[in-house]
Amino acid sequence: MSEKLSEETRGPLLDPLMRNGWHMVEGRDAIAKMFEFENFVDAFGWMTRAAIWAEKWNHHPEWRNVYNRVEVVLTTHDVDGLSAQDAKLARKMDALV
Repeated sequence: MSEKLSEETRGPLLDPLMRNGWHMVEGRDAIAKMFEFENFVDAFGWMTRAAIWAEKWNHHPEWRNVYNRVEVVLTTHDVDGLSAQDAKLARKMDALV
């Protein structure tokens, strides 16, 4: 079971993500990022690779795909906010680009 990020752990886990284009979602304890690709096939391929990791880690994103863009929101519903799992999946998503 995940735990909600404490104030002490937020900075070290989230600051590198914020510098890489992630941002806090207004009104929620969640992070979001828009990924843009050359075309639909590249976007869908990235989603497929990310989905494999999400399933392996049993931590699934909220996401939306329109043509070459994928909008991702990460939060941990079990803890009603951000957990280390969100930071881990965000780092993996960035690495898969």
